[in-house]
Amino acid sequence: MERNSAVRSVMRLKISKLMAASLLALVFSMPAWSQAMTQGILSPPANVRPPGLKNVGIEQRLDEQIPPDLTFRDETGKLVQLGDYFGKKPIILNLVYYQCPMLCGEVLSGLESALRVLKFDVGKEFDVLTVSFDPKETPEMAAAKKAEYLKRYGRPGADQGWHFLTGPASSIDVLTKAAGFQYQYDPKTGQFAHSTAIMVLTPEGKISQYYYGVEFAPKDLRLGLIQASDSKIGTVVDQVLLYCYHYNPDTGKYGAVISRVLQLAGGATVLILGTFLIVMFRMGPRSNNPGPGRAI
Repeated sequence: MERNSAVRSVMRLKISKLMAASLLALVFSMPAWSQAMTQGILSPPANVRPPGLKNVGIEQRLDEQIPPDLTFRDETGKLVQLGDYFGKKPIILNLVYYQCPMLCGEVLSGLESALRVLKFDVGKEFDVLTVSFDPKETPEMAAAKKAEYLKRYGRPGADQGWHFLTGPASSIDVLTKAAGFQYQYDPKTGQFAHSTAIMVLTPEGKISQYYYGVEFAPKDLRLGLIQASDSKIGTVVDQVLLYCYHYNPDTGKYGAVISRVLQLAGGATVLILGTFLIVMFRMGPRSNNPGPGRAI
């Protein structure tokens, strides 16, 4: 019996050393892991503008109120105000023009692809406002684009949450200035020079975040929508991610906050070690006294 007790003690010591070594490896590997996760995927700031396009770019207006009284027409031709869509759910706002031969189609495709991956549903947890900044475009054009992208998205109820708008130059000018969206018309080509970005708005219509480019990480969009909703959507796991990840306005992405990741990792390790010690103590040396009828 004493031999068995000694063997168990040695095993406990070896396991404790192994777990301690694992903890140290975790702690020292976290900064390197985070650096590896971010290297090579961050885009340059969106306000770095190409030469000759001084009036084209994105000027961030975080926490800016999108004017609710601006008048547009939806894809059916109905007269609406932007405030009609405020008040209940976070909103993704993207500014395009429907006859754009290049970037706008890429932005819409990238947005739809990201939304298709999200477990959140358009029209249920959030809405989307796609607004044309070309005053010559019509509700019929908007209806055609809506039908195209709703067919790709393929989820029921999305028609009630994804709205395609057109409007007069007066409304477009105020909206684009409030959003910091700067573009320029080229009369030679009949096209607009513009940057690419989408914005996440709070339910009240304030700008919460910008995401740049033509492809959007579903994880970033999910966290952005949860944050814009004041955590009224999402799960406990999402709250943990929001604790560990922080939105960086310069990059338009979420990045890991090492100190918080290490805090959670340390807490989880302490919990595992505590559970292990409790289990091992309960499995500790049994009495050396032989039971009735047993030989010593």
